[in-house]
Amino acid sequence: MSDNTPVSPHAREKTCLCERQPALRVVPLPADLNPAGDVFGGWIMSMVDIAGSVAARRRARSRVVTMAVNSFIFKQPVSVGDLVSFYSEVVSAGNTSITVDVQVYVERNPENAVALKVTEARLTYVALDHHGNKRAIPKEG
Repeated sequence: MSDNTPVSPHAREKTCLCERQPALRVVPLPADLNPAGDVFGGWIMSMVDIAGSVAARRRARSRVVTMAVNSFIFKQPVSVGDLVSFYSEVVSAGNTSITVDVQVYVERNPENAVALKVTEARLTYVALDHHGNKRAIPKEG
């Protein structure tokens, strides 16, 4: 986000991410920018899908594929130099499908670090066996 981009008062609230372990952490590069100078939304979407699949794969204990993007909300732009952290959490598991929430935060201004929530999404994955067929998700425990 450039210095002259308007930001809602809530976006400036500091968030501590100290207690949480991200599924994925990436620094976008200049090649990831859109013509407006912000990180391309498609890049963020692909990273969200990867982060969500990490949680789904762990829960399924197998390969998973994306079945649906249930919701996707961009709250703030992401800039080159931001440290982008993707946090994923399984919210439900059915017989063969797993729904995952992914929250995306950026850490910017390293001298006086601020963490901001920039994106949130919900995705559904399907567990597959080694032949690529749907498989039952093991019970937790």
